[in-house]
Amino acid sequence: MQQITLGEAVNQALREEMRRDERIFIAGEGVGVSIHSGPGATSGLLEEFGPRRVKDTPVSEAGIAGLAVGASVMGLLPVVEIMFNPFFTIAADQIVNHAAKLRYLSGGKSKFPLVVRIKTGAGMGAGCQHSHNLEAWLAHSPGLKVVMPATPADAKGLLKSAIRDENPVIFIEDIILHWVPGPVPEEDYTIPIGVADIKKPGTDVTVVTWSKALGTAFKAAGQLEQEGISVEIVDLRSLVPLDEATVLESVRKTGRLVVLHEATRTGGFGGEIAALAAEKAFDALKAPVLRVTAPDIPVPYSKPLEDFYMPNEADLIEAIKRLF
Repeated sequence: MQQITLGEAVNQALREEMRRDERIFIAGEGVGVSIHSGPGATSGLLEEFGPRRVKDTPVSEAGIAGLAVGASVMGLLPVVEIMFNPFFTIAADQIVNHAAKLRYLSGGKSKFPLVVRIKTGAGMGAGCQHSHNLEAWLAHSPGLKVVMPATPADAKGLLKSAIRDENPVIFIEDIILHWVPGPVPEEDYTIPIGVADIKKPGTDVTVVTWSKALGTAFKAAGQLEQEGISVEIVDLRSLVPLDEATVLESVRKTGRLVVLHEATRTGGFGGEIAALAAEKAFDALKAPVLRVTAPDIPVPYSKPLEDFYMPNEADLIEAIKRLF
Protein backbone atom coordinates (compact mmCIF):
# COMPACT_ATOMS: atom_id res chain seq x y z
CA MET A 1 0.00 0.00 0.00
CA GLN A 2 1.48 3.33 -1.10
CA GLN A 3 0.86 6.72 0.54
CA ILE A 4 0.17 9.30 -2.17
CA THR A 5 -1.95 12.43 -2.70
CA LEU A 6 -5.19 12.51 -4.64
CA GLY A 7 -3.41 14.41 -7.42
CA GLU A 8 -0.79 11.68 -7.65
CA ALA A 9 -3.52 9.01 -7.62
CA VAL A 10 -5.16 10.71 -10.59
CA ASN A 11 -1.80 10.74 -12.35
CA GLN A 12 -1.33 7.03 -11.76
CA ALA A 13 -4.81 6.23 -13.05
CA LEU A 14 -4.25 8.27 -16.22
CA ARG A 15 -0.81 6.81 -16.82
CA GLU A 16 -1.91 3.20 -16.31
CA GLU A 17 -5.00 3.58 -18.48
CA MET A 18 -3.07 5.32 -21.27
CA ARG A 19 -0.58 2.44 -21.27
CA ARG A 20 -3.48 -0.03 -21.40
CA ASP A 21 -5.37 1.55 -24.31
CA GLU A 22 -3.77 3.63 -27.08
CA ARG A 23 -7.11 5.24 -27.94
CA ILE A 24 -6.98 7.27 -24.71
CA PHE A 25 -5.69 10.82 -24.91
CA ILE A 26 -5.88 13.77 -22.51
CA ALA A 27 -6.42 17.44 -23.30
CA GLY A 28 -6.97 20.69 -21.43
CA GLU A 29 -5.52 24.05 -20.54
CA GLY A 30 -2.01 23.49 -19.21
CA VAL A 31 -2.31 19.70 -19.25
CA GLY A 32 1.10 18.13 -18.86
CA VAL A 33 2.96 21.41 -18.53
CA SER A 34 1.23 23.64 -15.99
CA ILE A 35 0.63 23.89 -12.23
CA HIS A 36 -3.05 24.33 -13.13
CA SER A 37 -3.26 20.60 -13.74
CA GLY A 38 -2.84 20.12 -10.01
CA PRO A 39 0.15 18.77 -8.05
CA GLY A 40 1.21 15.81 -10.12
CA ALA A 41 -2.17 15.18 -11.79
CA THR A 42 -0.77 15.18 -15.34
CA SER A 43 2.93 15.78 -14.78
CA GLY A 44 5.24 13.52 -16.77
CA LEU A 45 2.52 12.33 -19.14
CA LEU A 46 3.64 14.56 -22.01
CA GLU A 47 7.17 13.15 -21.75
CA GLU A 48 5.94 9.56 -21.79
CA PHE A 49 3.12 9.72 -24.34
CA GLY A 50 4.02 12.72 -26.50
CA PRO A 51 1.98 15.64 -27.90
CA ARG A 52 -0.31 13.39 -29.95
CA ARG A 53 -1.89 12.00 -26.78
CA VAL A 54 -1.26 14.87 -24.31
CA LYS A 55 -2.67 18.10 -25.72
CA ASP A 56 -2.19 21.50 -24.06
CA THR A 57 -5.18 23.33 -25.50
CA PRO A 58 -6.00 27.00 -26.07
CA VAL A 59 -8.05 28.75 -23.39
CA SER A 60 -11.42 27.66 -24.77
CA GLU A 61 -13.60 25.39 -22.66
CA ALA A 62 -16.14 25.12 -25.49
CA GLY A 63 -13.35 23.97 -27.81
CA ILE A 64 -12.10 21.42 -25.28
CA ALA A 65 -15.59 19.99 -24.85
CA GLY A 66 -16.18 19.93 -28.61
CA LEU A 67 -12.89 18.08 -29.08
CA ALA A 68 -14.00 15.47 -26.53
CA VAL A 69 -17.40 14.91 -28.11
CA GLY A 70 -16.03 14.69 -31.66
CA ALA A 71 -13.20 12.36 -30.67
CA SER A 72 -15.61 10.08 -28.81
CA VAL A 73 -17.92 9.90 -31.84
CA MET A 74 -14.90 8.86 -33.95
CA GLY A 75 -13.95 6.01 -31.62
CA LEU A 76 -11.29 7.56 -29.41
CA LEU A 77 -11.36 7.73 -25.58
CA PRO A 78 -10.86 11.38 -24.58
CA VAL A 79 -10.14 12.47 -21.01
CA VAL A 80 -10.35 16.25 -21.03
CA GLU A 81 -9.89 18.73 -18.20
CA ILE A 82 -11.88 21.82 -17.31
CA MET A 83 -9.63 23.90 -15.10
CA PHE A 84 -12.30 25.14 -12.64
CA ASN A 85 -15.90 24.09 -12.06
CA PRO A 86 -17.52 27.44 -12.98
CA PHE A 87 -15.71 27.30 -16.33
CA PHE A 88 -17.86 24.28 -17.16
CA THR A 89 -20.70 26.67 -17.94
CA ILE A 90 -18.82 27.57 -21.13
CA ALA A 91 -18.46 23.90 -22.06
CA ALA A 92 -22.02 22.95 -21.08
CA ASP A 93 -23.53 23.13 -24.56
CA GLN A 94 -21.28 20.43 -25.99
CA ILE A 95 -21.48 18.19 -22.91
CA VAL A 96 -25.12 18.64 -21.84
CA ASN A 97 -26.74 19.06 -25.25
CA HIS A 98 -24.60 16.61 -27.21
CA ALA A 99 -22.47 14.18 -25.19
CA ALA A 100 -25.21 13.43 -22.66
CA LYS A 101 -27.84 12.75 -25.33
CA LEU A 102 -26.00 10.94 -28.12
CA ARG A 103 -26.40 7.44 -26.73
CA TYR A 104 -30.09 8.05 -26.04
CA LEU A 105 -30.59 9.32 -29.56
CA SER A 106 -28.96 6.18 -30.96
CA GLY A 107 -31.39 4.00 -29.04
CA GLY A 108 -28.50 2.66 -27.01
CA LYS A 109 -26.87 1.15 -30.09
CA SER A 110 -23.80 3.41 -30.03
CA LYS A 111 -21.25 4.11 -27.31
CA PHE A 112 -19.88 7.55 -26.53
CA PRO A 113 -17.19 7.16 -23.85
CA LEU A 114 -15.52 10.32 -22.60
CA VAL A 115 -14.39 11.72 -19.27
CA VAL A 116 -14.47 15.38 -18.26
CA ARG A 117 -12.23 16.04 -15.26
CA ILE A 118 -13.22 19.20 -13.38
CA LYS A 119 -11.46 20.83 -10.44
CA THR A 120 -13.79 22.37 -7.89
CA GLY A 121 -14.08 23.74 -4.36
CA ALA A 122 -13.56 26.73 -2.12
CA GLY A 123 -10.75 27.26 0.38
CA MET A 124 -8.00 28.38 -2.00
CA GLY A 125 -8.78 32.11 -2.04
CA ALA A 126 -9.50 31.87 -5.75
CA GLY A 127 -12.71 33.88 -5.71
CA CYS A 128 -16.19 33.17 -6.95
CA GLN A 129 -15.24 32.73 -10.62
CA HIS A 130 -13.12 29.67 -9.76
CA SER A 131 -14.58 28.08 -6.64
CA HIS A 132 -18.30 27.43 -7.03
CA ASN A 133 -19.46 23.79 -6.75
CA LEU A 134 -21.91 23.02 -9.55
CA GLU A 135 -22.37 19.26 -9.23
CA ALA A 136 -26.16 19.61 -8.89
CA TRP A 137 -26.31 21.22 -12.37
CA LEU A 138 -24.56 18.21 -13.83
CA ALA A 139 -26.57 15.65 -11.89
CA HIS A 140 -29.71 17.29 -13.31
CA SER A 141 -28.58 16.50 -16.89
CA PRO A 142 -29.83 13.05 -17.98
CA GLY A 143 -27.17 10.98 -19.72
CA LEU A 144 -24.23 12.11 -17.60
CA LYS A 145 -22.64 10.15 -14.80
CA VAL A 146 -21.28 12.35 -11.98
CA VAL A 147 -18.44 11.21 -9.72
CA MET A 148 -16.93 13.13 -6.77
CA PRO A 149 -14.23 11.17 -4.88
CA ALA A 150 -13.00 12.19 -1.43
CA THR A 151 -9.90 9.99 -1.01
CA PRO A 152 -6.90 9.15 -3.19
CA ALA A 153 -7.82 5.46 -3.32
CA ASP A 154 -11.37 6.25 -4.43
CA ALA A 155 -10.10 8.78 -6.97
CA LYS A 156 -7.82 6.27 -8.65
CA GLY A 157 -10.31 3.40 -8.72
CA LEU A 158 -13.22 5.56 -9.84
CA LEU A 159 -11.24 7.36 -12.54
CA LYS A 160 -10.24 4.02 -14.03
CA SER A 161 -13.89 2.97 -14.06
CA ALA A 162 -14.88 6.31 -15.62
CA ILE A 163 -12.36 5.89 -18.44
CA ARG A 164 -13.60 2.35 -19.13
CA ASP A 165 -17.28 3.37 -19.03
CA GLU A 166 -19.26 3.50 -22.27
CA ASN A 167 -21.03 6.72 -21.25
CA PRO A 168 -19.86 10.30 -20.65
CA VAL A 169 -18.63 10.69 -17.08
CA ILE A 170 -18.07 13.96 -15.23
CA PHE A 171 -15.24 13.41 -12.75
CA ILE A 172 -15.05 16.24 -10.19
CA GLU A 173 -11.93 16.64 -8.04
CA ASP A 174 -11.75 19.10 -5.14
CA ILE A 175 -8.69 21.30 -5.56
CA ILE A 176 -7.57 21.11 -1.92
CA LEU A 177 -7.86 17.31 -1.93
CA HIS A 178 -5.20 17.21 -4.65
CA TRP A 179 -2.65 17.80 -1.88
CA VAL A 180 -4.14 15.40 0.68
CA PRO A 181 -2.36 12.02 0.99
CA GLY A 182 -3.89 8.65 1.72
CA PRO A 183 -3.29 4.92 1.25
CA VAL A 184 -3.69 3.65 -2.31
CA PRO A 185 -3.27 0.03 -3.47
CA GLU A 186 -0.36 -0.48 -5.80
CA GLU A 187 -2.04 -3.13 -7.93
CA ASP A 188 -4.51 -2.41 -10.72
CA TYR A 189 -8.06 -2.01 -9.39
CA THR A 190 -11.34 -0.30 -10.15
CA ILE A 191 -14.22 0.94 -8.00
CA PRO A 192 -17.73 0.66 -9.49
CA ILE A 193 -19.46 3.94 -10.27
CA GLY A 194 -22.72 4.24 -8.36
CA VAL A 195 -21.66 2.49 -5.16
CA ALA A 196 -21.51 4.56 -1.97
CA ASP A 197 -19.13 3.73 0.87
CA ILE A 198 -19.82 3.77 4.60
CA LYS A 199 -16.63 5.47 5.70
CA LYS A 200 -17.57 5.26 9.40
CA PRO A 201 -20.25 3.00 10.94
CA GLY A 202 -22.54 4.50 13.57
CA THR A 203 -25.88 3.99 15.26
CA ASP A 204 -27.48 7.35 16.16
CA VAL A 205 -27.42 9.59 13.07
CA THR A 206 -26.50 9.28 9.40
CA VAL A 207 -24.41 11.96 7.70
CA VAL A 208 -24.46 11.71 3.90
CA THR A 209 -21.71 13.65 2.18
CA TRP A 210 -19.14 13.61 -0.63
CA SER A 211 -15.85 15.15 -1.75
CA LYS A 212 -13.97 17.46 0.65
CA ALA A 213 -16.88 17.64 3.11
CA LEU A 214 -16.03 14.08 4.15
CA GLY A 215 -13.19 15.48 6.27
CA THR A 216 -15.59 17.88 7.97
CA ALA A 217 -17.90 14.97 8.75
CA PHE A 218 -15.09 13.03 10.39
CA LYS A 219 -14.07 16.01 12.54
CA ALA A 220 -17.62 16.46 13.77
CA ALA A 221 -18.11 12.75 14.36
CA GLY A 222 -14.97 12.59 16.48
CA GLN A 223 -16.20 15.35 18.78
CA LEU A 224 -19.71 13.93 19.01
CA GLU A 225 -18.42 10.47 19.91
CA GLN A 226 -17.00 12.01 23.10
CA GLU A 227 -20.52 13.17 23.95
CA GLY A 228 -22.09 9.78 23.36
CA ILE A 229 -23.51 10.40 19.86
CA SER A 230 -22.55 7.76 17.30
CA VAL A 231 -22.36 9.11 13.73
CA GLU A 232 -22.49 6.96 10.61
CA ILE A 233 -20.80 8.63 7.63
CA VAL A 234 -21.92 7.68 4.13
CA ASP A 235 -19.66 8.90 1.31
CA LEU A 236 -21.74 8.90 -1.89
CA ARG A 237 -18.65 8.97 -4.16
CA SER A 238 -21.06 9.00 -7.14
CA LEU A 239 -24.04 11.34 -7.37
CA VAL A 240 -25.24 9.78 -10.63
CA PRO A 241 -25.98 6.93 -10.52
CA LEU A 242 -27.02 7.30 -6.87
CA ASP A 243 -26.66 4.40 -4.45
CA GLU A 244 -30.12 4.72 -2.93
CA ALA A 245 -29.92 1.35 -1.17
CA THR A 246 -26.91 2.25 0.99
CA VAL A 247 -28.37 5.63 1.97
CA LEU A 248 -31.77 4.18 2.86
CA GLU A 249 -30.30 1.26 4.79
CA SER A 250 -28.27 3.68 6.91
CA VAL A 251 -31.22 6.01 7.51
CA ARG A 252 -33.44 3.11 8.57
CA LYS A 253 -30.74 1.99 11.00
CA THR A 254 -30.12 5.37 12.67
CA GLY A 255 -33.48 7.10 12.18
CA ARG A 256 -31.82 10.49 11.68
CA LEU A 257 -30.26 12.12 8.60
CA VAL A 258 -28.11 15.17 7.97
CA VAL A 259 -26.82 15.93 4.47
CA LEU A 260 -23.55 17.85 4.27
CA HIS A 261 -22.16 19.50 1.15
CA GLU A 262 -20.07 22.52 0.22
CA ALA A 263 -22.27 23.66 -2.66
CA THR A 264 -24.86 26.36 -2.07
CA ARG A 265 -28.13 25.33 -0.45
CA THR A 266 -30.94 26.11 -2.90
CA GLY A 267 -31.18 23.44 -5.58
CA GLY A 268 -28.18 21.62 -4.09
CA PHE A 269 -27.91 17.84 -4.37
CA GLY A 270 -28.62 17.58 -0.65
CA GLY A 271 -32.25 18.27 -1.44
CA GLU A 272 -32.31 15.09 -3.56
CA ILE A 273 -31.05 13.03 -0.62
CA ALA A 274 -33.60 14.61 1.70
CA ALA A 275 -36.38 13.82 -0.79
CA LEU A 276 -35.16 10.23 -1.09
CA ALA A 277 -35.40 9.75 2.68
CA ALA A 278 -38.81 11.40 2.86
CA GLU A 279 -40.21 9.29 0.02
CA LYS A 280 -38.74 5.89 0.89
CA ALA A 281 -37.78 5.90 4.59
CA PHE A 282 -40.25 8.32 6.17
CA ASP A 283 -41.52 5.72 8.61
CA ALA A 284 -38.00 5.24 10.00
CA LEU A 285 -37.26 8.94 10.64
CA LYS A 286 -37.23 10.06 14.28
CA ALA A 287 -36.56 13.72 13.40
CA PRO A 288 -36.65 16.05 10.39
CA VAL A 289 -33.97 15.72 7.70
CA LEU A 290 -31.48 18.59 7.93
CA ARG A 291 -29.03 20.06 5.41
CA VAL A 292 -25.69 21.68 6.26
CA THR A 293 -24.49 23.61 3.22
CA ALA A 294 -22.87 26.79 2.02
CA PRO A 295 -25.12 29.89 1.98
CA ASP A 296 -26.72 31.10 -1.24
CA ILE A 297 -23.99 33.61 -2.10
CA PRO A 298 -21.02 33.63 -4.50
CA VAL A 299 -17.84 32.25 -2.96
CA PRO A 300 -16.05 35.19 -1.29
CA TYR A 301 -12.42 35.98 -2.04
CA SER A 302 -11.29 37.22 1.39
CA LYS A 303 -10.11 34.52 3.80
CA PRO A 304 -12.48 35.38 6.70
CA LEU A 305 -15.49 35.54 4.40
CA GLU A 306 -14.50 32.35 2.59
CA ASP A 307 -14.21 30.60 5.97
CA PHE A 308 -17.72 31.83 6.79
CA TYR A 309 -18.97 30.50 3.47
CA MET A 310 -17.66 26.95 3.89
CA PRO A 311 -19.69 24.67 6.20
CA ASN A 312 -17.52 23.41 9.05
CA GLU A 313 -17.66 20.84 11.83
CA ALA A 314 -19.26 23.29 14.25
CA ASP A 315 -22.15 23.80 11.81
CA LEU A 316 -22.57 20.05 11.45
CA ILE A 317 -22.39 19.40 15.20
CA GLU A 318 -25.03 22.05 15.84
CA ALA A 319 -27.35 20.48 13.26
CA ILE A 320 -26.89 16.97 14.63
CA LYS A 321 -27.58 18.05 18.18
CA ARG A 322 -30.84 19.66 17.04
CA LEU A 323 -32.04 16.19 16.04
CA PHE A 324 -31.79 15.01 19.65
